[in-house]
Amino acid sequence: MNSRPVVALDFPSRKEVEDFLQHFPKEELLYVKVGMELFYQEGPEIVKWLKASGHSVFLDLKLHDIPNTVEYAMKGLAKLGVDMTNVHAAGGIRMMEAAKRGLEAGTKEGAETPVLIAVTQLTSTSEEEMKRDQLISVLLEESVVHYAECAEKAGLDGVVCSAWEVETIKKKTNQDFVCLTPGIRPTGSAIGDQQRVMTPQEAKKIGSDYIVVGRPVTKSDNPYEAYLSIKKEWNGEK
Repeated sequence: MNSRPVVALDFPSRKEVEDFLQHFPKEELLYVKVGMELFYQEGPEIVKWLKASGHSVFLDLKLHDIPNTVEYAMKGLAKLGVDMTNVHAAGGIRMMEAAKRGLEAGTKEGAETPVLIAVTQLTSTSEEEMKRDQLISVLLEESVVHYAECAEKAGLDGVVCSAWEVETIKKKTNQDFVCLTPGIRPTGSAIGDQQRVMTPQEAKKIGSDYIVVGRPVTKSDNPYEAYLSIKKEWNGEK
C-alpha cells in the first residue's frame, strides 16, 4: 500500500498548482496526479518541475491508440521520469503490451521503470451508461475484472478501478497486481460526478494499493489539513 494518497492536480495552469502547493510545508513531499487538463496546457515542463521539487508523479493521460503509436508515446513519457502512468484497457492486450515495451525502452539505464496501469471503467460511469453507450451487456463488475485480467496478461502492473471492484480483482490476479482507486471521498463529502465512491478507510480495508483524492483537498479552505486528515485515515491512524 502506498502510504501517501495521490493528490489530483486538476488545475488549468502551473500558477494555480504553485498557489495550491503554497499551502504545504516544503518538506511534505506529495504523490500527485497530473491529468489531461494540466498536461495539455503546460506540457512536459510541469512534470519536470514537479519531479525537480521532489514530488512523485502519476501522469494520467490514459493512452488509447494503435499499438505502434502508444509504444512510441510511452517511450517519450518514460524520459520524463514519471513514477506511474496509464493506458485504457479497452485498447486491448496488444496495445498494452506495446505500452509496456515503450515504457521500458524509454526508461533511463539504472532507473526504475514507471508503474504502468490500465483504466478499466471510469468511476464516473454507471452500469446503465456502460450498457447503453458501450453496448457491453455484462455487469459492470464483470467488465472491470475482465479488463484487469487482460492487463495482467499484457504484463502491466495493475489497473485503475473503483474501490468496489478491488476485492474481486485481487482474487483473480497475482498478489503483486495493484489497484489504484479514484472516487475517494471522506465521510460527508459531496460525490460530485463520481458514481462509485468509498472513504479512505473503506478503500484500505478492501485492499486498494493507491487512492486518488482531488476536490476534497484541492477545494478545501485548508488543503494541508484536509490532506493530513485523509492521509491519517488511509494509514489507519487516529
